[in-house]
Amino acid sequence: MTQPEHDVLKAAQDNLWLHFTRHSAYQQSEIPTIVRGEGSYVYDIHGKRYLDGLAGLFVVQVGHGRHELAEAAAKQAQELAFFPLWSYAHPKAAELAQRLASYTPGELNRVFFTTGGGEAVETAWKLAKQYYKLVGKPLKHKVISRQIAYHGTPQGALSITGIPAFKQMFEPLVPGSVRVPNTNHYRADEITGVKGMTPEEYGIWAADRVARAIEMEGPDTVAAVFAEPVQNAGGCFPPPPGYFQRLREICDEYDVLLVSDEVICAFGRLGTMFGGQKFDYVPDIITCAKGMTSGYSPIGAMIAHERLFEPFKNGDTMFAHGYTFGGHPVSAAVALANLDIFEREDLLGHVSANEPRFHQALDGLRDLPIVGDVRGSGYFWGIELVKDKATKETFDADESERLLRGFLSKALFDAGLYCRADDRGDPVIQLSPPLIAGQKEFDEIAQILRGVLSEAWARL
Repeated sequence: MTQPEHDVLKAAQDNLWLHFTRHSAYQQSEIPTIVRGEGSYVYDIHGKRYLDGLAGLFVVQVGHGRHELAEAAAKQAQELAFFPLWSYAHPKAAELAQRLASYTPGELNRVFFTTGGGEAVETAWKLAKQYYKLVGKPLKHKVISRQIAYHGTPQGALSITGIPAFKQMFEPLVPGSVRVPNTNHYRADEITGVKGMTPEEYGIWAADRVARAIEMEGPDTVAAVFAEPVQNAGGCFPPPPGYFQRLREICDEYDVLLVSDEVICAFGRLGTMFGGQKFDYVPDIITCAKGMTSGYSPIGAMIAHERLFEPFKNGDTMFAHGYTFGGHPVSAAVALANLDIFEREDLLGHVSANEPRFHQALDGLRDLPIVGDVRGSGYFWGIELVKDKATKETFDADESERLLRGFLSKALFDAGLYCRADDRGDPVIQLSPPLIAGQKEFDEIAQILRGVLSEAWARL
């Protein structure tokens, strides 16, 4: 090991506070340190290569090492490195807003830039509250979201998040958030208490729980429903057929805004520019971030229906909300260059064409006794792990701790696959590679998973 490498590892150990990390895990070992990426692969400080099976964090759509994105950032930084969007505009933010609006369904034409996804969710809730006050419905402030759903870490977004363990240390949070069942059809018997529901039946049942929640809270008090096209936490729950169509009907009936949280699902992750397009629904607000720049520079956005902007057009009304770095010139320039790659390389078509192949590669693991379910959409899939396939019995807390944190996460990484072993709901492994990945990467993912999951089962 060279002296510079030693210094980096020591700095990481002594000074860096990692996110969502148990630092005790690194008391006797070095922190894994990634130094570069190329295509669908990343390399650690020792030169070992790993398949990036999570696209960083559902982010690096166009792959690592794209020089033109770095060049777009450098060019913009030389021309205008920074200027805020507080009563002023700059060309790249205006151009990016127009371009995003051209991709959105319906009349989602107004783009409010943020620094990331959690801030976009925070912005959407604040807009919903102020909008209803401005149109004469001041009691409408509550939001409905789904169990085990993750919507971010700011206080408002965390309140909307449906994972109790993530919230307990930070309570009390923002009041007014209500939870409903998610779209996990694999667990539908347990969730509903009714055996044998078809996906279509379960989708309508789950959507109708939203209507029931609105009625219980009082329609005059509910402002919005937040839902991801494919729910991330819990392991990639796609919507059953008809779910979002029914949800759209419910929101219209009760004058409630439908917010499509697409921080993960936008920008090609499902094979469409926005996730709602994959499942044929038009929301009132889209929140997005991650893949907009493929992670080469941070940015997020709330994209709102034109009617939500109407009350802010006249008089002295303003949306008293913003971020210093929202719509940053460099990030906006990188996003535009990133979207150029999308169009030039037809990444949406690539994902749509390869989705069946990725699904098939993962579905081939169903013969393993530990694999209970394989579900997802596009390049966004989860594998649920079980103790008993026949009964769908899951692991208890101690077993999950030993399985995921004690073995799987490190074993998969050591085998050359960076992905996520997650137990925010039932234990799952999540796969979400760069959108440039193809059959070679799918086969490599499946091969590594087969070996490590087989060893995990033998250890139980």
